[in-house]
Amino acid sequence: MKDEVTDTVKAAEAEGRSYSAPALEKGLDILEMLCHTEAPLSQREIAQQLGRSVGEIYRMITVLVNRNYVTQVDDSYCITTKLFELSHNNPPTHRLLLEARPIMQKLSSQLDQACHLTVYGQGRQIVIAKVDTPSGMGFSVRVGSELDVLVSASGRVLLAFQDREIRRLRIEESLKRRPDQVDRQIEGVLDFIKERGYESAPSVQVRGLYAVSYPVLDPQNHAVAALTVPYAERIDQAQRKSVSDIEQALGEAAGLLCARIGGPSQVKAEG
Repeated sequence: MKDEVTDTVKAAEAEGRSYSAPALEKGLDILEMLCHTEAPLSQREIAQQLGRSVGEIYRMITVLVNRNYVTQVDDSYCITTKLFELSHNNPPTHRLLLEARPIMQKLSSQLDQACHLTVYGQGRQIVIAKVDTPSGMGFSVRVGSELDVLVSASGRVLLAFQDREIRRLRIEESLKRRPDQVDRQIEGVLDFIKERGYESAPSVQVRGLYAVSYPVLDPQNHAVAALTVPYAERIDQAQRKSVSDIEQALGEAAGLLCARIGGPSQVKAEG
């Protein structure tokens, strides 16, 4: 039986076919949609947004509720924290977050600015941790937010500190998601970032914002994450921090985090 299954898989791969699992796909569609929805949705609303009938999704929702991925609120449904908890059981991510939180808290307090940590995934970057501005006034992003790669400081840092082939593949992935962000100069830009060791530039997404981002490097000097401060200048503060202050403090914090996860003690470009 095992040989028959293997032969079937090989034959399908040779013909360029891919297998489908309709029930699994329905369940994943429901999870993905609820992850992007802030308010609970009824079964009818879920079915409408997915272009399916209530009968098609009824059993899927029941199973997801029973497995605690989805919770029922009156006649509506919303996502639980189980996916978030499972993602943080991954050892590398868990170690990264464990070491990052106190460093980020200290950095944010020192600068009176928010900071966040992102990782790359399938053509976009995901915010896995953030600390808000201590004074309560500033710019920050939500944990779980999906951010563009090619046009953001943190995204470019995640690309710059990779091997050439990995960089190329990630650029292609990012362009499939956002083809309007094609940039023929991107390789030169990424080489410059890698040589300098970080990215520091005005945001091209939010007017008046300045973004500074450093890589969090593994022992092979590959970026496993990007630590970023979206610098919003407080014009009402007499002794506000400058961009240079942000760059220096963020560089020290990123270097400390690198050392804590087994990477180089200082963030620097390869020779």
